[in-house]
Amino acid sequence: MNIRNFAIVAHIDHGKSTLADRLMEYTGTVSKRDLKEQMLDSNPIERERGITIKLAPVRMEVNGYLEDGSWKLVFEGGNIDTLNNQIIKTSKNQELTSNIQLQKIILNLIDTPGHVDFSYEVSRSLAACEGVILLVDATQGVQAQTLAHYNQAKKLGLVIIPVVNKIDVGTAEITKTISQMQQIFGFDPEEIIKVSAKTGTGVSELLTTIINKIPYPTTHNSQHTRALVFNSNYDTHLGVVAWIRLIDGEIKTGDKLILMGTKTWTKVIEIGIFAPERKIIDKLSAGEVGYIVTSLKDISLLTVGDTIASDTSAIMLPGYSPIKPVVFMSFYPTDGAEINLMRDALGKLKMTDSALTYIAEHSPALGNGFRVGALGLLHTDIIQERLEREFGLTLIACAPSVAYELLIINNKLITISKAGDLPDPSQIKEIREPMIRLSVFTPSDYVGPVIQLCQGSRAELLDMTYAGTQVSLVYQMPFAELIREFYDRLKSVSSGYATIDYEVLGFKSSDLVRLDVLVNTERVDAFSQIVPRENATIIGKNLVDKLHTAIPRQQYEVVIQAAVGAKIVARADIKAYRKDVIAKLSGGDQTRKDKLLKIQKKGKARMKSVGRVEIPQEAFLMVLKV
Repeated sequence: MNIRNFAIVAHIDHGKSTLADRLMEYTGTVSKRDLKEQMLDSNPIERERGITIKLAPVRMEVNGYLEDGSWKLVFEGGNIDTLNNQIIKTSKNQELTSNIQLQKIILNLIDTPGHVDFSYEVSRSLAACEGVILLVDATQGVQAQTLAHYNQAKKLGLVIIPVVNKIDVGTAEITKTISQMQQIFGFDPEEIIKVSAKTGTGVSELLTTIINKIPYPTTHNSQHTRALVFNSNYDTHLGVVAWIRLIDGEIKTGDKLILMGTKTWTKVIEIGIFAPERKIIDKLSAGEVGYIVTSLKDISLLTVGDTIASDTSAIMLPGYSPIKPVVFMSFYPTDGAEINLMRDALGKLKMTDSALTYIAEHSPALGNGFRVGALGLLHTDIIQERLEREFGLTLIACAPSVAYELLIINNKLITISKAGDLPDPSQIKEIREPMIRLSVFTPSDYVGPVIQLCQGSRAELLDMTYAGTQVSLVYQMPFAELIREFYDRLKSVSSGYATIDYEVLGFKSSDLVRLDVLVNTERVDAFSQIVPRENATIIGKNLVDKLHTAIPRQQYEVVIQAAVGAKIVARADIKAYRKDVIAKLSGGDQTRKDKLLKIQKKGKARMKSVGRVEIPQEAFLMVLKV
């Protein structure tokens, strides 16, 4: 079959979804009457925020013919082919000369997210393609994610088609952007296509380039049917649906296939393509992208990156690295009675979001809730919004944290995500924190402040490259520093121009300690944190100052302390209320007054010894809430 599989990759807000809209319009996949903005962004949150969260495939078809070894396209309905400035307008194929043999060309497009939190979606998309459109916004130029996507596509050996978008915008710097792409990536300026995804300018030329440059799908000539699962979802009516790129063989309705990863057999209930809605067809052939409805009801049996095959002797495809959550955040329902509803809601989200993990937990102040694992801060934000909007929950979100690895005395390696799970220090040989490879792309005017910010965040400079007026900085940095408002501070010191990309490298041994908060010598586990030893005093003082403001005065003195082990690193005292017990004495001997004050002091001491400090929920929220 005459097939081209490709993805659109770009930094966030560079126009990927809009370009996908124009491609669907020009190929007649969706009529102009039915076409709406961000057609492939089906989730309401995606449409409202103007960002893509989940990858979205669509199958398009065009007619074309070969002339002098190059494909030329025929667009029905009045669209034009601009290759060699030749204009072919037709609504009926019969109007073409008799010596031209039209062929149907299938285009499988995967629209991808641009935000760094969802880079895993991009990697899955690229694994199902032979080429990519590398899209760059002419008003913003090359950004951090542009670099990351280019390197990823290059590593996979994909054909890269460079495209400059938004050429119709008044502030577009087309020449400057093309020069950047030449300097950074080595593209020939002549091969860079200039388009406006909004108006359609250059889209027909882009389509022709896709067909001429991106190769046919590769097959391995295996004797068995094999397909790569690049996504999945759960349909309440149909069950588990696998999104696949068929590598070898063909799949028909009724076929029995095995999921190689879990050794589970399933029957194919339905086969289809994305057009962009699901459309049932008779079969899928090698090279095609589509979906199969399985007979499974448990989505955990189908893992993204798994191989679906016709026989147990089939060789598994490379697949993907397992998804591991890197950011953890606790969510508590404001109404404790909604905990079961929240559990059900998280279970349903898990069916459509394989990167989400959750476990139940309890807080003395906030009650029962769940600790949710995600791919980044935006991912946690999306999860919270979906829980509130789709399931009607009202949630309290606590500050995010990362996972740590502990090497304990029996050489066993365990993973924790909160300070309260730390064992006794005598049992710990080593604490390891997750590290990231951080790429910062910034105008050269802001290099100094950016470097200063990174150094203050325990980052180690690995590489520094100048590309015209832009500078690429590569650091190794603890992931915990990134989630502590690093991005907001970066935008502040760079006037909003700097952008970042990162990848998780693994764990590295660090000098970390548990910072506890003591209220009248009693440890409050909810306030405990894992922090660098060198920053423990500063962080402890900030915590103590917050609580000093939030905890009301009691009938006795309250002492708030921050401690690392037995060492107190910060302290604040809340003075007790004092009743004027000598007010009734208008005069007389001083000893009478001293006697009353002594009795009062003894009473407060006794009260302190048997009483508990009332810490209001507002205090917990001030420290824990995002």
